[in-house]
Amino acid sequence: MALLYKADPLRGERWRTLFAEQAPDIPWRAWPELGDPTEIRYLAAWQAPENLHELLPNLQVLFALSAGVDQLDLSRLPQNLPVVRLLDPGITQGMCEYASFAVLGLHRDMLRYRQQQAERRWQAHPLLPPHKRRVGVMGLGLQAKQILATLQPYGFALSGWARSQHQIPGVTCFAGSEQLPAFLGQCDILLCVLPLTEQTQGILDRQLFAQLPKGAALVNMGRGAHLVEQDLLEALASGQLSAAVLDVLEQEPAKPEHPFWDHPQILLTPHIAAMTQPDSAFGGLLDNIRRHQRGEPMLGQVDRQRGY
Repeated sequence: MALLYKADPLRGERWRTLFAEQAPDIPWRAWPELGDPTEIRYLAAWQAPENLHELLPNLQVLFALSAGVDQLDLSRLPQNLPVVRLLDPGITQGMCEYASFAVLGLHRDMLRYRQQQAERRWQAHPLLPPHKRRVGVMGLGLQAKQILATLQPYGFALSGWARSQHQIPGVTCFAGSEQLPAFLGQCDILLCVLPLTEQTQGILDRQLFAQLPKGAALVNMGRGAHLVEQDLLEALASGQLSAAVLDVLEQEPAKPEHPFWDHPQILLTPHIAAMTQPDSAFGGLLDNIRRHQRGEPMLGQVDRQRGY
């Protein structure tokens, strides 16, 4: 019942140590050293190798070393192979920290002050009370709910939107395409934490931006493919949007000539909102392996139809 690891080699050494200390009964293999491939029952990977069913004929579970699975082409994986997302509390903590930083920075006009510093201009601007700042979150999964809970003590007017109806204390919830315009119309700061699916690809486009209040700001913590980059540049140029904090791009890393690098209204970070850490993620991964060994349902198993 060996486990094959296929991801960052440096983090892999920490994973190897944790398994040796706490689960010595599970033989550890690190890509590309497979040993006897027929012994491998579990694959923990960022991306799956080609011809998975031929390479690992007895594979029973693919554990994605990420909170999402959009980097995997699910259509090319064996249909009967369970795919399980990584439930790492460290990822959620990182997302909450980043969301707080981004929302507070936009709320307090920090991109404008950064530009003023570069211009050596000392000028204060009026401060809007938090209860008058409307913050909306697209996607109401586990991480989004934790983000909203983290933002609540600041006193912002919070709302959330998802495909299905939710009820969250202190949050005005909207659901479905019918209620999306109403949700967008009252978002001064919009956070995208949606999963990437066929339905959400390119959702942050000029049509969506036009439904936001003039001068609204955007935070994209989802995936780069959610955003139509040219539409964002046009919205910023027209004043429809005032600023954007982006942690993801469609192509990463950004090329040196990418227009976001030098844009005064964009804060760009290199996909660091949350990063998987073996020490915080190990418990959840091992628990799911034990669940599988006992024939119990695993937590975080991906619905192939929904894509997450």
